Amino acid sequence: MEKPFHMFEITGKVVEDILSETTRPHRHEYEELLIIVRGTPAHYIDFYEETIQAPVVVYVAQGQVHEFRPDRETRGWCIRYRNDFISESNFHFFSNYLDQINFSFDPGSCRQQIGILCELMQHEYEHNPGVPGIYRHLLSALLAKLEAEGTHRLPSDRESRIPQQIAARNFLRILEDNYTRAVGVGFYADKLNTSVRNLNLVTHKVFGKSVSEIIETRKLVEARRLLLGSSMNISEIGYALGYNEKSYFTRVFSKKTGLTPTDFRLALQNTLS
Repeated sequence: MEKPFHMFEITGKVVEDILSETTRPHRHEYEELLIIVRGTPAHYIDFYEETIQAPVVVYVAQGQVHEFRPDRETRGWCIRYRNDFISESNFHFFSNYLDQINFSFDPGSCRQQIGILCELMQHEYEHNPGVPGIYRHLLSALLAKLEAEGTHRLPSDRESRIPQQIAARNFLRILEDNYTRAVGVGFYADKLNTSVRNLNLVTHKVFGKSVSEIIETRKLVEARRLLLGSSMNISEIGYALGYNEKSYFTRVFSKKTGLTPTDFRLALQNTLS
């Protein structure tokens, strides 16, 4: 995508065009929001496929392999933007720590407000493409609305002063600087001047996951990126992520994804070829 921002409405014609084509999973160098207000499309992402029920928002982070397959009732919007187009959103921030960001929202007034924001954004994009500041602000407003109203595990900005939310964000920031190291839960608890038990209580409350599960998710998100985007061998990738033994890295990766790192890389290469 040459432009920093692009969006289009998912109309009946767009759906028919997609259904008439032979689509394949793909990856792209931008963020994508699928805002679905009608229908039950299928979505495939990183070897996981599900049928999603509107109204729902699907966030696809840069570099993820995915395929969107609408049914004939599917309607909504597709919004694509480079991650330098707006300041970092909660979607972008948390995408490294959650397996996927896919959540429903209120079909009543919230759906109507989201629709209005999308319509305004598309109007400005189509009629004033040389004034990106307007639709940039509308995108920021849309993301804020989705983060505040959606049913998901993303702490909204209005909750950011709650002590548990502060602790959770501090943990993730420390994790981002240290996830490649061979350190355990105790290391992060010490960094935050708390106990392992208290830190686990925080992460369960905010994310519904234990500290070790979040650490493992972060490592495996990076492992998938390296398997797809680098020439490093399996041992090198495992070592770079703090796994001292290839066999242990393979065991952890296989348990999470159902494929060995080698099979995952081959499957991705065959999918994208």
